[in-house]
Amino acid sequence: MGRRKSKHRTERRWLTGKSFRLADEVRYIQDRAAKHDGRIVTLGQLVLFSTASGDAWVLDPADHLATQLARDGDPLPVNIQETDTAFTIGWNGHYRIDGAAFVYSDRESGRVITILGYPTHRISQQA
Repeated sequence: MGRRKSKHRTERRWLTGKSFRLADEVRYIQDRAAKHDGRIVTLGQLVLFSTASGDAWVLDPADHLATQLARDGDPLPVNIQETDTAFTIGWNGHYRIDGAAFVYSDRESGRVITILGYPTHRISQQA
């Protein structure tokens, strides 16, 4: 596991092998969001991030899937099923990055939101 501070005040954390539990990392990133602390955690194919605005998300860059984990510092319910060898996530929608904009399409409501201020460049680098 490595940590590196950046000039953008977002810390990045890499986790490999069986050294992580997804539920633990979700709680970690929700805690960072509650503290309005920007972080990025990469777990294999997944990217979890929190922002200074108190939002947090888990993303699957390969399929552009997204689930919001926290909003304005408040944790949101997340549907995660996890065993020792596998996990599933109840994905709520899809996302895309369009320059500085994070665009999210909610699967259930069909609502599309555009958010500015997320570390979109750094998220794109994780894909």
